[in-house]
This record gives sequence, structure tokens and C-alpha cells, in this order.
Amino acid sequence: DYVEDTPGWLIFKLPPAEVGVHPSEGSTKHALCLMCDDLEATMADLRDKGIEFRGEPKAEGFGITTTMLLPGGVELLLYQPTHASPLEL
Repeated sequence: DYVEDTPGWLIFKLPPAEVGVHPSEGSTKHALCLMCDDLEATMADLRDKGIEFRGEPKAEGFGITTTMLLPGGVELLLYQPTHASPLEL
């Protein structure tokens, strides 16, 4: 679903989301990651739609992660969080 409040400016409805802001030392970088409730199930659904993944899921300090290989050579992190979430509040 979306609205077009101004011609050409589409605003899409998204599910609940989080934004993580972390301290850094030295240069700052930005990353976009997607999260899901069940990584294995989400990977299976996405594979059925033609999405490929690099390697096997691995445990990180914040969750279980994998890298999606999207059309156009774009790589995007997908993870099942193990950290506290403001969505639980």
C-alpha cells in the first residue's frame, strides 16, 4: 500500500521497524539491514522467490545473520535478532 501525497513522491506502508544508532571510532559508515522473526523460514520463502544467499547463517552478537544476494549485485544483511527490541515495549 502507498500514498502519493505529491505527484511522483510515493510513500509506502511498512511493517514495524527499528533504527539502531551505534557509536563509532574513526570514520562513520551506514548500513541497511532487514530483520525477521524466523531466519530459516524467511530464507526458504525468499529462495522460492529466486533470492540467493552467501554462506550459511551465523551467530553474531546481535542476532543470527545471513547475506542476501539481490538483483543488480546488491548485498543486504538479513537477521533474526537476539538483542532487546523496542518493538516488545
